[in-house]
Amino acid sequence: MSAMDRLNNFLEKHFLPVAMKISSQIHIQSIRDGLTLSMPLLIVGSVFLIFGFLPIPGYPEFMTDIFGPLWKARILYPVQVTFDIMALFIAIGVAYRLGERKKVDPLSCAAISLTAFLLLTPFNIAYSHNDILLNVKGIDLGLIGSKGIFVAIITGLSTTEIVKFAVNKNLVIKMPDSVPPAVSKSFSALIPAMLVILLALTVRIIFEITSFEHIHNFILTIIGKPLTLLGGSFVGTLLAVIAAQLLWSMGLHGPNIVGSVMTPIWLGMMDQNRIAFQAGEVIPNISGSSFVFLASKLGGSGLTLGLTFFMAFFAKSKQLKEIGKMSLGPGIFNINEPIIFGTPIVMNPILIIPFIIAPLVTTTITYFGMKFGIIALTNGINVPWTLPAPIYGFLVTGGHISGAIIGTLVVAISCLIYYPFFKIYDAQKVKEEWAIEEEIKQKNSSEEAPEEFELI
Repeated sequence: MSAMDRLNNFLEKHFLPVAMKISSQIHIQSIRDGLTLSMPLLIVGSVFLIFGFLPIPGYPEFMTDIFGPLWKARILYPVQVTFDIMALFIAIGVAYRLGERKKVDPLSCAAISLTAFLLLTPFNIAYSHNDILLNVKGIDLGLIGSKGIFVAIITGLSTTEIVKFAVNKNLVIKMPDSVPPAVSKSFSALIPAMLVILLALTVRIIFEITSFEHIHNFILTIIGKPLTLLGGSFVGTLLAVIAAQLLWSMGLHGPNIVGSVMTPIWLGMMDQNRIAFQAGEVIPNISGSSFVFLASKLGGSGLTLGLTFFMAFFAKSKQLKEIGKMSLGPGIFNINEPIIFGTPIVMNPILIIPFIIAPLVTTTITYFGMKFGIIALTNGINVPWTLPAPIYGFLVTGGHISGAIIGTLVVAISCLIYYPFFKIYDAQKVKEEWAIEEEIKQKNSSEEAPEEFELI
């Protein structure tokens, strides 16, 4: 048994069962799906962020002449109502998706979760001695933006679990069948909503009398900082990339599984970059959602665009050539499931090697290129992941030419890594196809041969 076969057996025996349990865990699935609720809105916000900071000489003066000196503040309004309140979307999305999986009314779960999240988020109200309202201080936008992601996730999960508990224990108000369903559902959510709000209120009051002041500070200190240090470091990013590729190589959607844990961290870091970019300050983070995609997923997970190109134009194997032709179009737009499952790369001892190595090499080059100032840092813009490599790199680095160059270079490096493995696999497939053709020829010739009759 070869070393690669032994590795495959080890992964199938020890790694695959754990990975499958993680991928099928409903809370992790709900976090993943809940986070995606904010993505379209963040992309829309990013479009306006791009137009607010287009790196074109004379552009600010042109916009000022047409729309006045406040043009930038006004064009960035959509950024504030997307990026700055992303935690609200996540609190809604996580509760809704878990509610679907728990078979309880998802809309009620989402509404209660949003209420609980806002209750847990500090806002100060000042009263006089005779209970006359004196002052109301608004909510810190940072806590309903990227800083509030972890609290939003916990709130969404907890809310739905409490609603499910109340339903199981029959702690709901049941209306007659003649009552319209919408009204009936609203009354059935009354007691679960009360339980959630009482718990949230209790948690808020407890934290207000501690040094943390509110749960956001507690979560950011106890959970957020260690995870951010891990996810923001070179080693942590590399481990996340390795895990995603290993899972893909076994047929599981690695980025989705790893992203369930890492996306809240990377999303928060990306938004820190966006805030610094808007303020004209030094961008603080190398890693983040946009960085990981730029460094390891252009052309699809595993950087397979080069492999697709070789298969389409240089493969001698008929099978690989046809798969390459069909996969080339999607691959340009970073969609590579056809190549992963059609070639296949899954459980393929030859192609798994570059599938894992290529993203590690490009992530290393991109990380240290940014660390030493050769490549512009990603500035928090969240653009559609289906953009071709150079365009994606150009936009996420704020229109910097080094972003387009590294996007192109990442694909070129992956081509160099894949090429020798492509040649080996192509030769192997040609031999297999030749053997099959010879077998068919022999079968056909035996069927066409005239039957011999014995003369009597």
